Amino acid sequence: MADVPSMRELLGDNPPKNWGKWGDDDEVGSLNYLDAAQVLRGVASVKSGQVLTLQCPMGHPHGDPVFPGREGIKREMVWDHDVFESGQGPSFPGGIRASDDKAEIFLQGSSQYDALGHAWYDDTLWNGRHADTTNGGGMSWASVLPIANRGIVGRGVLIDMARHRGKDWLDKGETFTHRDLEDAAGKQGVTIEDRDILLIRTGFLKYFYATPADEFYEGFVEPGLTYSRELVEWFQNKEIPNLVTDTIANEVTADPESGVLLPLHASLLRNLGVSLAEIIWLDDLADACAADGRWDFLYTAAPLKIHEATGAPVNPVVIR
Repeated sequence: MADVPSMRELLGDNPPKNWGKWGDDDEVGSLNYLDAAQVLRGVASVKSGQVLTLQCPMGHPHGDPVFPGREGIKREMVWDHDVFESGQGPSFPGGIRASDDKAEIFLQGSSQYDALGHAWYDDTLWNGRHADTTNGGGMSWASVLPIANRGIVGRGVLIDMARHRGKDWLDKGETFTHRDLEDAAGKQGVTIEDRDILLIRTGFLKYFYATPADEFYEGFVEPGLTYSRELVEWFQNKEIPNLVTDTIANEVTADPESGVLLPLHASLLRNLGVSLAEIIWLDDLADACAADGRWDFLYTAAPLKIHEATGAPVNPVVIR
C-alpha cells in the first residue's frame, strides 16, 4: 500500500468532470444524454423483434458471482405444502393455499446498477456533494432511486472483446483500452457512436459458471478496461451514458501500473456521472449478434426502486 499512489495522485488535480453540467442537484449524470432522440435512435436498431434478457439468475446452484466480501442471495421458503399440511399455515376462505418465500440479498450481489454516489474519493461524491450524505442508514444523495425512476433506454452496442481475441473468456487481469474497443468494433462492422450505451463482453461470467469458486476467486483480478486520462476523455467526448459489462466491477480490478483499485469507478462514475451496470449476462446476446452480424440494438433497463440504496438488481431487456 505504501507504494500505491492516492486516487488524486493518479487522476490529477484537474481530472475530466461533468459536475454542474446538468445543474447542482442532478443525480443521474450522463444518463441525461439519453433524450427522446436517443430513444428513437435505439428503436431504429430493432430489425427482427428478438428479445433477450441479460440478468444472471439469483440463487444459481453454482453460486452467485459477487465481489469478494459480499454473499449471494439467501432465500427461504415461508409457505409451502408441508407448512399447510402441518396446520402451521394460514387458513383462507375457500381453502386456497399458496407458496411464499423471502430473501436476504446484497443489493449489488446480482446483475445490478451502481448509484452515482456509490464510489468516491477525497470525501466527495458525484456532483461535488460530501460523502457524509452516505451516513444515517442510507444515501440521501445520488442513490440508485433517481436512476431507477428515470430508466435507461437507447441504442446499445456490444463489443465482444473475448471473441475479438479468439477466446472463450479473457484471462484474469487482461486489459484493453478504448482503442482496442474501436478496433474490435471495426472488425465487427459496427461503429461506437456518440451517446451509445456501451456493452462489453469479456466472457468472465462464462468462466465463473465453468469454474470452481476457489479457482475463480484465487488472486481475484478481473479483466477489463484500464485507466488512462485519454480513455476518460474518450468517454467524456463521446458522451457515453452507461457502461455495461459481464464483470463484477466493470474494469480491471487493480490498475496494472499503479496498483490503485478501481480508478474507473472514480473517474467515470464519480467524476463523469457515467452509470455502471455490472454482472450482466452477455453471452446469449453475443451469440445472437455474431449469428447475423448485427451488433446494435435497443437497450432498456430499470433497476429496482429502492429508497436511498447504493445499487439495485436489474434485468435489462434488449430488443434486436
